[in-house]
Amino acid sequence: MTLDKRKLGSQGLEVSAIGLGCMGMSQSYGPADEEESIATLHRAIEMGCTFLDTAEVYGPFINEELLGRALKGRRDQVVLATKFGFCFEGGKQVGVERNSRPEHIREAVEGSLSRLGTDHIDLLYQHRIDPAVPIEEVAGAVGDLVRLGKVLFFGLSEAGTTNIRRAHAVHPVSALQSEYSLWERNLEPDVIPVLRELGIGLVPFSPLGRGFLTGEVKRAEDYPEGDFRRGDPRYQGENFDANVKAAQIVRDIAAVQQVKPGQVALAWLLHKGEDIVPIPGTKRRSYLEENVAAEAIRLDPRQMRMLDDALAPGKVSGKRYNDRIMATIDR
Repeated sequence: MTLDKRKLGSQGLEVSAIGLGCMGMSQSYGPADEEESIATLHRAIEMGCTFLDTAEVYGPFINEELLGRALKGRRDQVVLATKFGFCFEGGKQVGVERNSRPEHIREAVEGSLSRLGTDHIDLLYQHRIDPAVPIEEVAGAVGDLVRLGKVLFFGLSEAGTTNIRRAHAVHPVSALQSEYSLWERNLEPDVIPVLRELGIGLVPFSPLGRGFLTGEVKRAEDYPEGDFRRGDPRYQGENFDANVKAAQIVRDIAAVQQVKPGQVALAWLLHKGEDIVPIPGTKRRSYLEENVAAEAIRLDPRQMRMLDDALAPGKVSGKRYNDRIMATIDR
């Protein structure tokens, strides 16, 4: 199958209806497997899943380098998104410190272009709001890069409504990347209405709840050291038990549809609007193929209501991040 296209924003950015989050190919979810990761990237292109998401901080740097190797001779077949905004020393990330000074943005983009082996970035996101730099300066710096042809479209990640509006007033924002899924609905009251008012697309990351909504999960302590889920509050203790129960509806509807629970979770997102493009992450071809197949699943209004209600805010137990990471979210 070949995925349909969707538009993000009103500046002309068109992407595959489902994208591919590439972070897990290099960090956070077990040991890396470069051969399988590259095979997965090539298979994604074959299937029309051509919206690829990376960031300088993934690794750091090694995820962009991986994509650069994988995309040799294939660059014009994909829409490539990357992000800037964290601090590094000696090739390592410095905690969650942020840096979006214009001169740093320019340096970060040059580094990303080199690692990715390209002369332009299709979609450049500010990874997190930097409270020390007015968003107008950030938008202006990215606008300059757009005029130079080094960046085609501007995006924000985990930004709140005030900064979205302020950035968009300086340079059009085409997409907001943020966590959004059946069990993380914090965008619904305020952010999504503003995105639709301004004509900005939404790119949900972790659309499968970091794997929880696939139904194939273990308790936090059963994951190996270095796996992000060991520290995920929703995978721990009583939270885990409550969330397995809450997510039963996803498994029930999947059984009726004769599909996988994760496919139902992706179908739910796709049904939420044509301006939404989820980017489930995987480093294996088999999971990629499952994710792409979710586009063909149809949920009726009753099933959508059942899913909405069962995993409504307040029915999912635990914060989505620990306090240190939550402090970087602009809400």
